Amino acid sequence: MKPVNFDYARPYGIDAVIKLVSDDSRIVKMMAGSQSLGPMLNLRLVQPDLIVDLTGVEELRRVEEKSDEIRIGACITHADIEDQRVPDFTLGALPTVANGIAYRAVRNRGTIGGSLTHADPSADWHSILAALGAKVVLRGPNGERTLAVEDYMLGALEADIRPGEVLVLVRIPKLGKAARWGYFKSCRKTGEFAHAIGSFLTDPDRGVSRAVIGATESRPIVITDAADVIGDGRAERPGDQFNDCAVSEILEKAGMEDVLDRKTHIAALRRALERSRPQ
Repeated sequence: MKPVNFDYARPYGIDAVIKLVSDDSRIVKMMAGSQSLGPMLNLRLVQPDLIVDLTGVEELRRVEEKSDEIRIGACITHADIEDQRVPDFTLGALPTVANGIAYRAVRNRGTIGGSLTHADPSADWHSILAALGAKVVLRGPNGERTLAVEDYMLGALEADIRPGEVLVLVRIPKLGKAARWGYFKSCRKTGEFAHAIGSFLTDPDRGVSRAVIGATESRPIVITDAADVIGDGRAERPGDQFNDCAVSEILEKAGMEDVLDRKTHIAALRRALERSRPQ
């Protein structure tokens, strides 16, 4: 099945994009890498009147280093991050996770902003960026908003993007020298979306201990103060401090009733700890 006819625009500035997507007289969809929108158009799951192509906006392809963070434009591709065309201040977390996203053809075109906005619970960026404490910046008719990555995703395939808004960049904190991170996803085969994701960051220099349980049926479960679950990062082997009973309780409270499902997600987080990357 092929898509129905639609209008196409490729503006060169954010203000022009905002003007186009603010038009509530027709159905407007934004396109970056088109790795999700393309198949949906083919199957007529979406039938827009206008597609706004974001790839002509130079601002969305910029990378800016600040003293305490790196700012990545929403149209930076997974391959840009994998190949370290984006400076890495995450001790290898971003390029390692990017390398495990789908296939190289997808990584060449798929974008970090598109993935976050598509809000698939099994996608990689939500889990690792939530663990790192990243934020997204949105710009619209009423100015800018900054949200934590875990707050941007409202649920499965639902992001907190208001009418006329565009995700412009992702802000990722620089990690301390003693930081440790880990990431593990359970897949039946290469390129498949995950069935369970475990991710964590401990950064003693900044007093950070965060854990994320992803690939749930909805938004990732983020434990922002995870010292009682995974430790504070000072142990020689982070896995030794893992508290599986505490994780199980958190999952139950979050509504994960199936015992096998809970055990699968607990195992994913444990393996993330066991495979952690020290400095």
